[in-house]
Amino acid sequence: MVHFVGAGSGAVDLITVRGARLLGEADVIIYAGSLVNPALLSYAKEGCEIHDSAKLTLEQVIDIIKAAEKQGKTTVRLHTGDSSIYGAVREQFDELIKLGIEYDVCPGVSSFCGAASSLKTEYTLPDVSQTVIITRTAGRTPVPERESIRALASHQSTMVLFLSTSLTEALQADLIAGGYPGDTPVAVVYKATWPEEKIFRCTVDTLHKTVTENGLTKTSLIVVGNCMGDKYLRSLLYHPGFTTEFREATE
Repeated sequence: MVHFVGAGSGAVDLITVRGARLLGEADVIIYAGSLVNPALLSYAKEGCEIHDSAKLTLEQVIDIIKAAEKQGKTTVRLHTGDSSIYGAVREQFDELIKLGIEYDVCPGVSSFCGAASSLKTEYTLPDVSQTVIITRTAGRTPVPERESIRALASHQSTMVLFLSTSLTEALQADLIAGGYPGDTPVAVVYKATWPEEKIFRCTVDTLHKTVTENGLTKTSLIVVGNCMGDKYLRSLLYHPGFTTEFREATE
C-alpha cells in the first residue's frame, strides 16, 4: 500500500493528524527533499527506510515502491504542501495503476494557505476579489498560452504564484501589461510557516527590485492583489441587515 501524504506548508506541526499517523506507520518513506521540511521525518519510526526523491527519477521512485510491495511493506510518498498543486503525482498514480499497486491520498495544507495565514490576509474580500488564481510564470517549463500571466492578469483577481521567484523581471512586466496597476499590493513570502520564514511587501512595479535586492531565488510564493489593501465591503454573512438560513435580519 502506498500513501501519498501532503506534508503541509513547512511547519512540522502543520501536517494533518492523519498524515503524521501514516508517517509513523510507514516502513518506507520517499520524500521530496528539495522542498519538504526534513524535520517532518522525526515522525518516522525507528528503522524506517528513507529516500530523498530530489535525487531520483520517476522510474527510480517506482522501483523503490515495487521493492517495498514485494516485501509487504507500507510506503509513504511525502510531498510538499498539498500534492494536488505542482506535485507531479498523476504520473505516479498512473504507474501504480498499471502495476496493480493500491494507493490513497492524504491532503495537506498548501503553502498558498500557509502564506495567507502568515500575511493575515483573506484572499476573497467582498467587492475586491472573489477569485484566487493559483499559477506560475513560464520558464524552463512552459505554460499553456491561454494561461499566460498577461491573460490571467486581465481579471485583476487575487493571484498566487508558485515557482516564479527567479523570473520576476518578466513576471512584473506581464502583470502590468495584463492589467494590474503598478501600485497593486504584492507580498513575497519566503518559506511560509517555516521557522526561517520572511515576508517582503512591495507593489507590482517594485516586485523585481524587491526580490533581487533580498536575494530571493526559490522557495517563495508571490501574492498579488488588492486583497492586501485597505478597501473592501463588509461581509453580508454577519451583517445584521442580512437574513440567512440561521437568523433573521434585525435592521
